[in-house]
Amino acid sequence: VHVRIGTPIDVHPMMTLALNACSDNGLVNPNPKKLLADIWAALNLDHGLVGIIGTPGEEVEACILMRIEPLWYSDEFILNERAIFVDPKYRSAKGGRASRLCEFAKKVQAELSLPLLIGILSTKDASAKERLYRRKFGESAGAYWIIGAKSGAWKEAN
Repeated sequence: VHVRIGTPIDVHPMMTLALNACSDNGLVNPNPKKLLADIWAALNLDHGLVGIIGTPGEEVEACILMRIEPLWYSDEFILNERAIFVDPKYRSAKGGRASRLCEFAKKVQAELSLPLLIGILSTKDASAKERLYRRKFGESAGAYWIIGAKSGAWKEAN
């Protein structure tokens, strides 16, 4: 299992995976235009990048979308993880896709020498994700609370 840097040829399979990720894990109804804006920029290495497991231009098994941007209170850039997502049909497959994506994020952080902001904003399988992140990144630096929503609930209402 190898993580490669995505390119524009991956846009359609990335959009499919992103919409599946929103369906599986999103808190609110996704806007495909907003997803495309972040994904397209990252696939073109414009203030970001996408780490992909899968053959170029074909189905994406797993990915990490990262953007290079300042935090809301600063002009200094950070590496901001938007999402790590493994397609459900590959979650139990050999190769540790989520673990590989975490390792990829650490490698990119070291190469760019930017702080990496990575976390879990989900109510689905959060404890398993927390255990993985602790193994890969160490102790957390905070937490999120979600009030009035749960992962994937928006699709049930539509």
